[in-house]
Amino acid sequence: MRNTAKITTAVLAAGALTLGLSACGSKDSAGDKDGKLVVAATPTPQGEILDYVQKNLAKKAGLDLEVKEFTDYITPNNAVQQGEVFANYFQHKPYLDDFNKKNGTDIVPVPGATVHLEPLGVYSKQVKKLDDLEDGATVAIPNDTTNEARALKLLEENGLIELKKGVGYTATPKDIAKNPKNIKFKELEAPAVPRTLSDVQAAVINGNYALEAKPALSPAKDAIVAEKAKGNPYGNFLAVKKGDEDDPRVKKLAKLLTSPEVKKFIDEKYDGAVVAAF
Repeated sequence: MRNTAKITTAVLAAGALTLGLSACGSKDSAGDKDGKLVVAATPTPQGEILDYVQKNLAKKAGLDLEVKEFTDYITPNNAVQQGEVFANYFQHKPYLDDFNKKNGTDIVPVPGATVHLEPLGVYSKQVKKLDDLEDGATVAIPNDTTNEARALKLLEENGLIELKKGVGYTATPKDIAKNPKNIKFKELEAPAVPRTLSDVQAAVINGNYALEAKPALSPAKDAIVAEKAKGNPYGNFLAVKKGDEDDPRVKKLAKLLTSPEVKKFIDEKYDGAVVAAF
């Protein structure tokens, strides 16, 4: 029997769910140092990778692992901060840095537990290359701070726009210095971007949400352009509240997540749509 508690969470209801968790949970629900390790994750690919670990590796390592799945990028960090879960696995460092700064949280990456990269890709049902975009075309992009900047940088690297010099991980469309095709940007919650693909000329989609699209989209096969793995700061990692990095259960999970078995699982299951980062 699969030991995964799925929580289907509408993005707009993330705040309400967080309040519900706070009201009905307790620190004990995350498990003590010798008990169950409860980890929050987004379903694809993080939940699938954790599910593989839970079914195939955890018991042999003496780890009692439970996975709680969320469909947004907000609740998993709030759940760790409030003690509803002990760890999460869904985000990259620029996103976490921005989240901590904005929310006063103190969540940190687990050392040595960067697991994978989900290449951000540009997809379109109307054109086969960025040069074919019409003047005034609309491009959908994720609206959370770091992924929006990441999307704009990908478009800049491929010659569609030019950003102001010195713009970092917080760039927005207001930071565009040159826009020769007069591209209009539709800023949406990341999970909603794939659903707009029929309504816009192109969309920049996060790797996990591309995989969850119907039909699924692959950065390696379907994207007009996609991020390269080499030197990419957007690897996804295991994270905990500061001070919990040395929890023995967390160390066990970190080791399992960066094992040869998990690398093989990622390579075989995702065929380039998800890339091992270790």
